[in-house]
Amino acid sequence: MNLPYIIIDDDQESVLKTKAIADGFSELVFVAMANNYTDGLNLILEHTPKIIFLEIDPADKKSNLSLALINELYRYLKVIPKIIVTTSKKDLAFEAIQYEVADYVLKPVQRIDLIKSILKLNKSIGEDEVFVTQTSVPDEEPKGLVEPKLVQSVQQEISNVEQTLVLCIKSYGDYRYIDAKDICYFQADNNSTDIHLNNGEMVTAFKTLKHFEGILSYPFIRIHNSYIVNRNYISRIHTGNSVCYIKNSTIKIPFSKSYKVNVDLIISEFANGNYLEI
Repeated sequence: MNLPYIIIDDDQESVLKTKAIADGFSELVFVAMANNYTDGLNLILEHTPKIIFLEIDPADKKSNLSLALINELYRYLKVIPKIIVTTSKKDLAFEAIQYEVADYVLKPVQRIDLIKSILKLNKSIGEDEVFVTQTSVPDEEPKGLVEPKLVQSVQQEISNVEQTLVLCIKSYGDYRYIDAKDICYFQADNNSTDIHLNNGEMVTAFKTLKHFEGILSYPFIRIHNSYIVNRNYISRIHTGNSVCYIKNSTIKIPFSKSYKVNVDLIISEFANGNYLEI
């Protein structure tokens, strides 16, 4: 079951970051985004998403984003979508609880925080009829917002956070095991993909780059039709020349205009860390 979601936030960088993390879950399907109260309300009524990521303390006060949007939804909808507040201040947490929001996540949104939020949604089973418990009858088809499949997906995400992902490249009985953390970037080569490691070695996998884009999540980000880069190995980004530099090497990887939004996300990610700009 797909879970459509909408992001309502006046900060474009926050929108991109939330979307990038949410897109790591196959069941979560991005529908639309809005940067103000009116557009957000209209999108919700038009698409009736299951989940809404909502900013309630916007930088642009003219956007009118606030918890009042939730009150307005009760005028039109019998079932209110699950609201996950994403904001930079703790001050409004108590008030948000009064509006029965599903969760309150502080910016900058972290992947593990979103994983926990989805687990909290499932934990509310028994308190809200929208959710389901894992049935003891094997043949019974579960219905509801958060299915066991999604729970398993989230639990796997937590496992991935705690444990290094290992890629197994198979070729005619040869099994090559690679720690994902050692991969600098992927480069398309027709119907195969060259995997470049941090020790300078290159391994070829007989899968397309699109295949790897579909199975890998952050910190692997596509920046070009021919490249997926591990954000952790980027040492420099030159937006004028449209290239990224790989750590401890002379390698420069181009990025294209169609993936510029992903490069902007990487730049934003660096700025949100332990960061000093000089």
